[in-house]
Amino acid sequence: MIPLPEGPLGRYLDGLGVPAGVITWRRIGDGQANLTYEVTRGGDRMVLRRGPRPPFPPSAHDMVREARFVAAMGRAGVPVPRVRTVCESPDVIGVPFYLMDLVDGHVVTDVLPPGFDAPGAGAATVEAAVDALAALHSVPLEGEVAALGRPDGYLERQVRRFAQLWPLNTRRDLPKVARVGERLAATVPVTSRRAVVHGDYRLGNLMFAAPGRVAAILDWEMAALGDPLADLGYLVATYSQDGWPATPMDLTPVTAAPGFPARADLVARYAVHTQADLAALAWYEALALWKSAIFCEAMYTRWLDGQRPGDDFAPTLVTGVPALADAAAEALARLEKGST
Repeated sequence: MIPLPEGPLGRYLDGLGVPAGVITWRRIGDGQANLTYEVTRGGDRMVLRRGPRPPFPPSAHDMVREARFVAAMGRAGVPVPRVRTVCESPDVIGVPFYLMDLVDGHVVTDVLPPGFDAPGAGAATVEAAVDALAALHSVPLEGEVAALGRPDGYLERQVRRFAQLWPLNTRRDLPKVARVGERLAATVPVTSRRAVVHGDYRLGNLMFAAPGRVAAILDWEMAALGDPLADLGYLVATYSQDGWPATPMDLTPVTAAPGFPARADLVARYAVHTQADLAALAWYEALALWKSAIFCEAMYTRWLDGQRPGDDFAPTLVTGVPALADAAAEALARLEKGST
Protein backbone atom coordinates (compact mmCIF):
# COMPACT_ATOMS: atom_id res chain seq x y z
CA MET A 1 0.00 0.00 0.00
CA ILE A 2 1.30 3.46 -0.90
CA PRO A 3 1.39 5.52 2.33
CA LEU A 4 0.34 9.14 2.62
CA PRO A 5 3.04 11.55 3.90
CA GLU A 6 1.19 12.90 6.91
CA GLY A 7 3.44 15.90 7.59
CA PRO A 8 3.13 17.63 4.18
CA LEU A 9 -0.51 16.60 3.89
CA GLY A 10 -1.22 18.07 7.34
CA ARG A 11 0.27 21.42 6.34
CA TYR A 12 -1.85 21.39 3.18
CA LEU A 13 -4.99 20.69 5.23
CA ASP A 14 -4.04 23.57 7.54
CA GLY A 15 -4.26 25.87 4.53
CA LEU A 16 -7.76 24.61 3.78
CA GLY A 17 -8.97 25.32 7.29
CA VAL A 18 -9.48 21.66 8.19
CA PRO A 19 -9.68 21.33 12.01
CA ALA A 20 -6.40 20.48 13.70
CA GLY A 21 -5.67 16.99 14.98
CA VAL A 22 -3.98 13.72 14.17
CA ILE A 23 -4.39 12.53 10.58
CA THR A 24 -5.70 9.02 10.15
CA TRP A 25 -6.21 7.36 6.78
CA ARG A 26 -7.16 4.08 5.21
CA ARG A 27 -7.26 2.77 1.68
CA ILE A 28 -10.77 2.31 0.28
CA GLY A 29 -12.01 0.76 -2.94
CA ASP A 30 -10.49 -1.89 -5.18
CA GLY A 31 -8.85 0.32 -7.82
CA GLN A 32 -5.60 -1.06 -9.19
CA ALA A 33 -4.28 2.16 -10.77
CA ASN A 34 -5.51 5.33 -9.09
CA LEU A 35 -5.79 5.07 -5.33
CA THR A 36 -8.51 6.34 -3.00
CA TYR A 37 -8.17 7.01 0.73
CA GLU A 38 -10.49 8.04 3.51
CA VAL A 39 -8.69 10.78 5.44
CA THR A 40 -9.83 12.05 8.85
CA ARG A 41 -8.53 14.97 10.90
CA GLY A 42 -10.20 16.89 13.70
CA GLY A 43 -13.48 15.08 13.11
CA ASP A 44 -13.54 16.07 9.40
CA ARG A 45 -13.79 13.03 7.12
CA MET A 46 -12.89 13.40 3.46
CA VAL A 47 -11.70 11.36 0.49
CA LEU A 48 -8.33 11.82 -1.20
CA ARG A 49 -7.88 10.54 -4.74
CA ARG A 50 -4.38 10.20 -6.21
CA GLY A 51 -2.56 8.45 -9.03
CA PRO A 52 0.14 5.81 -8.61
CA ARG A 53 3.81 6.58 -8.30
CA PRO A 54 5.49 7.51 -11.59
CA PRO A 55 6.60 6.48 -14.13
CA PHE A 56 3.44 6.19 -16.20
CA PRO A 57 2.28 7.51 -19.60
CA PRO A 58 1.90 11.33 -19.66
CA SER A 59 -1.84 11.20 -20.40
CA ALA A 60 -2.61 8.63 -17.69
CA HIS A 61 -3.80 9.21 -14.14
CA ASP A 62 -4.65 12.89 -14.74
CA MET A 63 -6.19 13.87 -11.41
CA VAL A 64 -6.87 17.44 -12.51
CA ARG A 65 -8.91 16.29 -15.50
CA GLU A 66 -10.74 13.70 -13.41
CA ALA A 67 -11.66 16.26 -10.76
CA ARG A 68 -12.96 18.58 -13.48
CA PHE A 69 -15.23 15.81 -14.77
CA VAL A 70 -16.53 14.99 -11.29
CA ALA A 71 -17.30 18.64 -10.52
CA ALA A 72 -19.13 19.11 -13.83
CA MET A 73 -21.15 15.94 -13.32
CA GLY A 74 -22.19 17.13 -9.87
CA ARG A 75 -23.47 20.39 -11.29
CA ALA A 76 -25.35 18.40 -13.95
CA GLY A 77 -27.23 16.45 -11.28
CA VAL A 78 -25.27 13.19 -11.48
CA PRO A 79 -24.73 11.58 -8.05
CA VAL A 80 -21.04 12.21 -7.35
CA PRO A 81 -19.08 13.41 -4.31
CA ARG A 82 -18.53 17.18 -4.02
CA VAL A 83 -14.99 18.16 -5.04
CA ARG A 84 -13.38 20.34 -2.34
CA THR A 85 -10.04 21.17 -3.89
CA VAL A 86 -7.49 20.04 -6.47
CA CYS A 87 -3.75 20.02 -5.78
CA GLU A 88 -1.88 20.09 -9.07
CA SER A 89 1.57 20.14 -7.48
CA PRO A 90 3.40 16.89 -6.68
CA ASP A 91 5.16 18.61 -3.76
CA VAL A 92 2.58 17.63 -1.12
CA ILE A 93 2.25 13.84 -1.47
CA GLY A 94 4.45 13.13 -4.50
CA VAL A 95 1.72 13.26 -7.17
CA PRO A 96 -1.26 15.55 -7.93
CA PHE A 97 -4.46 14.71 -6.05
CA TYR A 98 -7.88 16.04 -5.19
CA LEU A 99 -10.10 16.00 -2.12
CA MET A 100 -13.82 15.20 -2.06
CA ASP A 101 -16.53 15.05 0.54
CA LEU A 102 -16.99 11.59 2.00
CA VAL A 103 -20.22 9.92 0.88
CA ASP A 104 -21.54 7.30 3.28
CA GLY A 105 -22.75 4.10 1.70
CA HIS A 106 -21.80 0.61 0.58
CA VAL A 107 -19.81 -0.75 -2.34
CA VAL A 108 -20.74 -4.19 -3.69
CA THR A 109 -17.72 -6.32 -4.63
CA ASP A 110 -16.96 -9.84 -3.40
CA VAL A 111 -19.04 -9.62 -0.20
CA LEU A 112 -22.58 -8.34 0.19
CA PRO A 113 -22.93 -5.42 2.64
CA PRO A 114 -25.40 -5.76 5.52
CA GLY A 115 -28.97 -5.69 4.27
CA PHE A 116 -28.05 -6.42 0.67
CA ASP A 117 -28.76 -10.13 1.07
CA ALA A 118 -32.47 -9.67 1.70
CA PRO A 119 -34.93 -11.12 -0.86
CA GLY A 120 -35.05 -8.86 -3.89
CA ALA A 121 -32.14 -6.66 -2.74
CA GLY A 122 -29.69 -8.00 -5.31
CA ALA A 123 -32.03 -7.38 -8.22
CA ALA A 124 -32.94 -3.91 -6.92
CA THR A 125 -29.27 -2.97 -6.57
CA VAL A 126 -28.30 -4.04 -10.09
CA GLU A 127 -31.39 -2.42 -11.57
CA ALA A 128 -30.49 0.85 -9.83
CA ALA A 129 -27.02 0.65 -11.36
CA VAL A 130 -28.51 0.30 -14.84
CA ASP A 131 -30.97 3.13 -14.19
CA ALA A 132 -28.13 5.41 -13.02
CA LEU A 133 -26.17 4.59 -16.18
CA ALA A 134 -29.11 5.44 -18.41
CA ALA A 135 -29.58 8.71 -16.51
CA LEU A 136 -25.89 9.57 -16.91
CA HIS A 137 -26.20 9.01 -20.65
CA SER A 138 -29.12 11.45 -20.77
CA VAL A 139 -27.05 14.41 -19.50
CA PRO A 140 -27.13 17.04 -22.28
CA LEU A 141 -23.83 17.71 -24.02
CA GLU A 142 -23.97 21.46 -23.60
CA GLY A 143 -22.21 24.20 -21.64
CA GLU A 144 -19.35 23.02 -19.44
CA VAL A 145 -20.21 19.38 -20.17
CA ALA A 146 -19.72 19.90 -23.90
CA ALA A 147 -16.32 21.45 -23.17
CA LEU A 148 -15.08 18.25 -21.53
CA GLY A 149 -14.12 16.55 -24.78
CA ARG A 150 -14.82 15.60 -28.39
CA PRO A 151 -17.45 12.87 -28.83
CA ASP A 152 -16.91 12.32 -32.56
CA GLY A 153 -14.47 9.53 -33.37
CA TYR A 154 -14.45 8.21 -29.81
CA LEU A 155 -14.46 4.52 -30.71
CA GLU A 156 -11.76 4.89 -33.36
CA ARG A 157 -9.56 6.80 -30.92
CA GLN A 158 -10.02 4.15 -28.25
CA VAL A 159 -9.00 1.32 -30.55
CA ARG A 160 -6.05 3.27 -31.99
CA ARG A 161 -4.76 4.44 -28.60
CA PHE A 162 -4.86 1.02 -26.96
CA ALA A 163 -3.37 -0.68 -30.02
CA GLN A 164 -0.45 1.72 -29.72
CA LEU A 165 -0.11 0.99 -25.99
CA TRP A 166 0.04 -2.79 -26.36
CA PRO A 167 3.65 -3.12 -27.62
CA LEU A 168 4.74 -0.58 -25.00
CA ASN A 169 3.04 -2.48 -22.18
CA THR A 170 4.16 -6.03 -22.88
CA ARG A 171 7.28 -8.14 -23.07
CA ARG A 172 5.45 -11.35 -23.94
CA ASP A 173 4.39 -13.04 -27.13
CA LEU A 174 0.60 -12.87 -26.92
CA PRO A 175 -0.49 -12.53 -30.57
CA LYS A 176 -4.20 -12.89 -29.80
CA VAL A 177 -4.26 -9.42 -28.19
CA ALA A 178 -3.02 -7.80 -31.39
CA ARG A 179 -5.39 -9.90 -33.52
CA VAL A 180 -8.40 -8.84 -31.46
CA GLY A 181 -7.33 -5.21 -31.86
CA GLU A 182 -7.17 -5.64 -35.63
CA ARG A 183 -10.65 -7.18 -35.71
CA LEU A 184 -12.04 -4.38 -33.56
CA ALA A 185 -10.51 -1.74 -35.85
CA ALA A 186 -12.02 -3.42 -38.90
CA THR A 187 -15.54 -3.62 -37.44
CA VAL A 188 -16.07 -0.33 -35.56
CA PRO A 189 -19.84 0.26 -35.25
CA VAL A 190 -21.47 3.51 -36.28
CA THR A 191 -22.11 5.66 -33.20
CA SER A 192 -25.81 6.49 -33.09
CA ARG A 193 -25.79 8.52 -29.83
CA ARG A 194 -23.25 10.76 -28.13
CA ALA A 195 -23.11 11.13 -24.37
CA VAL A 196 -20.93 11.35 -21.30
CA VAL A 197 -19.02 8.06 -21.05
CA HIS A 198 -17.81 7.06 -17.58
CA GLY A 199 -15.26 4.62 -19.00
CA ASP A 200 -15.11 2.28 -15.97
CA TYR A 201 -18.77 1.75 -15.13
CA ARG A 202 -19.19 -1.35 -12.97
CA LEU A 203 -20.84 -2.20 -9.68
CA GLY A 204 -17.57 -1.77 -7.78
CA ASN A 205 -17.43 1.89 -8.82
CA LEU A 206 -20.86 2.69 -7.40
CA MET A 207 -21.73 3.54 -3.81
CA PHE A 208 -25.19 2.53 -2.65
CA ALA A 209 -27.09 4.27 0.14
CA ALA A 210 -29.28 1.17 0.36
CA PRO A 211 -30.27 -1.71 -1.92
CA GLY A 212 -31.72 -0.10 -5.01
CA ARG A 213 -30.43 3.44 -4.34
CA VAL A 214 -27.19 4.79 -5.82
CA ALA A 215 -25.49 7.36 -3.58
CA ALA A 216 -22.53 8.16 -5.84
CA ILE A 217 -20.77 7.14 -9.02
CA LEU A 218 -17.03 6.90 -8.33
CA ASP A 219 -13.71 6.69 -10.25
CA TRP A 220 -13.96 9.01 -13.24
CA GLU A 221 -10.39 8.65 -14.55
CA MET A 222 -11.48 7.21 -17.91
CA ALA A 223 -14.41 9.59 -18.45
CA ALA A 224 -14.91 11.16 -21.87
CA LEU A 225 -17.57 12.21 -24.34
CA GLY A 226 -18.37 9.53 -26.86
CA ASP A 227 -20.46 6.44 -27.54
CA PRO A 228 -22.51 5.50 -24.44
CA LEU A 229 -22.68 1.83 -25.45
CA ALA A 230 -19.02 1.62 -24.44
CA ASP A 231 -20.24 1.93 -20.83
CA LEU A 232 -22.96 -0.68 -21.23
CA GLY A 233 -20.52 -3.07 -22.90
CA TYR A 234 -18.07 -2.57 -20.02
CA LEU A 235 -20.77 -3.11 -17.38
CA VAL A 236 -21.90 -6.34 -19.03
CA ALA A 237 -18.35 -7.60 -19.65
CA THR A 238 -17.36 -7.08 -16.01
CA TYR A 239 -20.60 -8.45 -14.55
CA SER A 240 -20.15 -11.90 -13.01
CA GLN A 241 -22.69 -14.47 -14.06
CA ASP A 242 -22.77 -18.19 -13.38
CA GLY A 243 -21.77 -20.13 -16.48
CA TRP A 244 -19.58 -17.42 -18.00
CA PRO A 245 -15.77 -17.83 -18.00
CA ALA A 246 -14.11 -15.81 -15.23
CA THR A 247 -11.56 -13.09 -16.02
CA PRO A 248 -9.55 -10.66 -13.86
CA MET A 249 -12.31 -8.11 -14.49
CA ASP A 250 -14.87 -10.17 -12.55
CA LEU A 251 -14.55 -7.75 -9.64
CA THR A 252 -18.09 -8.22 -8.27
CA PRO A 253 -18.39 -12.02 -8.07
CA VAL A 254 -21.41 -11.78 -5.75
CA THR A 255 -23.62 -11.18 -8.79
CA ALA A 256 -23.05 -14.78 -9.90
CA ALA A 257 -25.11 -15.91 -6.90
CA PRO A 258 -28.86 -16.67 -7.06
CA GLY A 259 -31.11 -13.62 -6.83
CA PHE A 260 -29.10 -11.37 -9.15
CA PRO A 261 -30.24 -10.53 -12.68
CA ALA A 262 -28.53 -12.06 -15.71
CA ARG A 263 -26.50 -10.00 -18.15
CA ALA A 264 -29.39 -10.13 -20.61
CA ASP A 265 -31.64 -8.55 -17.99
CA LEU A 266 -29.25 -5.59 -17.62
CA VAL A 267 -29.24 -5.08 -21.37
CA ALA A 268 -33.03 -5.27 -21.62
CA ARG A 269 -33.52 -2.73 -18.82
CA TYR A 270 -31.08 -0.28 -20.42
CA ALA A 271 -32.88 -0.66 -23.76
CA VAL A 272 -36.23 0.20 -22.14
CA HIS A 273 -34.76 3.43 -20.72
CA THR A 274 -32.86 4.55 -23.82
CA GLN A 275 -34.44 2.82 -26.84
CA ALA A 276 -30.86 2.21 -27.99
CA ASP A 277 -30.06 -0.21 -30.80
CA LEU A 278 -28.01 -2.91 -29.05
CA ALA A 279 -27.47 -5.28 -31.97
CA ALA A 280 -23.69 -4.69 -31.89
CA LEU A 281 -23.31 -4.76 -28.09
CA ALA A 282 -20.92 -7.74 -28.24
CA TRP A 283 -18.43 -5.48 -30.06
CA TYR A 284 -18.47 -3.08 -27.11
CA GLU A 285 -18.00 -6.00 -24.71
CA ALA A 286 -14.99 -7.10 -26.74
CA LEU A 287 -13.60 -3.57 -26.65
CA ALA A 288 -13.91 -3.49 -22.85
CA LEU A 289 -12.19 -6.85 -22.39
CA TRP A 290 -9.42 -6.02 -24.88
CA LYS A 291 -8.68 -2.67 -23.25
CA SER A 292 -8.64 -4.41 -19.87
CA ALA A 293 -6.09 -6.90 -21.18
CA ILE A 294 -3.83 -4.06 -22.26
CA PHE A 295 -3.90 -2.03 -19.06
CA CYS A 296 -3.65 -5.21 -16.97
CA GLU A 297 -0.54 -6.14 -18.94
CA ALA A 298 0.94 -2.77 -17.96
CA MET A 299 0.38 -3.67 -14.30
CA TYR A 300 2.00 -7.05 -14.84
CA THR A 301 5.06 -5.52 -16.53
CA ARG A 302 5.45 -2.94 -13.77
CA TRP A 303 5.27 -5.75 -11.22
CA LEU A 304 8.01 -7.62 -13.09
CA ASP A 305 10.08 -4.43 -12.90
CA GLY A 306 9.63 -4.26 -9.12
CA GLN A 307 7.42 -1.17 -9.31
CA ARG A 308 4.42 -2.81 -7.58
CA PRO A 309 5.91 -4.42 -4.45
CA GLY A 310 3.49 -6.34 -2.30
CA ASP A 311 0.89 -6.43 -5.08
CA ASP A 312 -1.11 -9.67 -4.94
CA PHE A 313 -3.17 -8.89 -8.05
CA ALA A 314 -0.42 -8.29 -10.62
CA PRO A 315 1.13 -11.80 -10.46
CA THR A 316 -2.23 -13.35 -11.39
CA LEU A 317 -2.11 -11.51 -14.70
CA VAL A 318 0.40 -13.97 -16.14
CA THR A 319 -2.71 -16.02 -17.03
CA GLY A 320 -5.30 -13.29 -16.48
CA VAL A 321 -4.33 -11.22 -19.52
CA PRO A 322 -4.59 -14.17 -21.93
CA ALA A 323 -7.99 -14.97 -20.37
CA LEU A 324 -9.16 -11.43 -21.14
CA ALA A 325 -7.95 -11.74 -24.73
CA ASP A 326 -9.82 -15.04 -25.07
CA ALA A 327 -13.01 -13.48 -23.70
CA ALA A 328 -12.71 -10.55 -26.11
CA ALA A 329 -12.26 -12.91 -29.04
CA GLU A 330 -15.29 -14.91 -27.90
CA ALA A 331 -17.40 -11.74 -27.78
CA LEU A 332 -16.41 -10.89 -31.34
CA ALA A 333 -17.25 -14.43 -32.40
CA ARG A 334 -20.75 -13.99 -30.92
CA LEU A 335 -21.12 -10.76 -32.87
CA GLU A 336 -20.15 -12.47 -36.10
CA LYS A 337 -22.71 -15.21 -35.41
CA GLY A 338 -25.35 -12.56 -34.70
CA SER A 339 -25.93 -13.74 -31.12
CA THR A 340 -25.70 -11.84 -27.80
